[in-house]
Amino acid sequence: MILTLKRLEYLRRWLVNVARRNHPQLNPRRWSNDELRRFAPWFSGNVVNVSAWRDADKSGGHYRDYFTGADQYVLTNYWGSARENDGAEEAIFFDLTAPVPDSLHQQFDVAFAHTVLEHIYDIPMAVRNIAALTKDIMILVVPFIQDEHYTDTIFGDYWRMTPLGLCRTVEDVGMKLLYLNANDTPWHPIYLFGIASKHPEKWAGRFPPIDWQKRLARDVFVYPNAAW
Repeated sequence: MILTLKRLEYLRRWLVNVARRNHPQLNPRRWSNDELRRFAPWFSGNVVNVSAWRDADKSGGHYRDYFTGADQYVLTNYWGSARENDGAEEAIFFDLTAPVPDSLHQQFDVAFAHTVLEHIYDIPMAVRNIAALTKDIMILVVPFIQDEHYTDTIFGDYWRMTPLGLCRTVEDVGMKLLYLNANDTPWHPIYLFGIASKHPEKWAGRFPPIDWQKRLARDVFVYPNAAW
């Protein structure tokens, strides 16, 4: 019997859902949370979660609890047109597309931003601004492959970043990428998790080396390994 395209699509979705149920740890949010739990206790001092909304990790917890060595943990948000989407009331107003206020310049030891950059049209400026907040560490989580997601008049969805793109963007603001990983699977959206530093010599030998020979999403796009 010749399978129709509709039946093939049904079969693909069934296979994807089976894989997701059997590998829940590779859900991008759960995976990136585990990555952050692994490294966040390494850092001390003042930490800022940029465009943090309500700081929820979408697994029932809060990111402030990951940074067990932090002396201070601060949230920023950009207040748009819908008040109910503006997150925690205690958050500092911070526009990633405007100059960084002197009151925030290098006031933190760690600047963390989870799935924020794809919503900023001018990514280089946004990364410069996040970098300007920190004296040393910048932690970025960005989508490499993910469905389009935006809300009219509140936030857009403009870009997806490759590992080389993330590395180059970080280098352009005078930082060095210390760590890079991805939840590379054919059945979940793929996130990149990166840690960069302004003082990489302080962290020499602490992080596993980055594998630049790896090519993400081969299992998605390269026949005959594709499940699609």
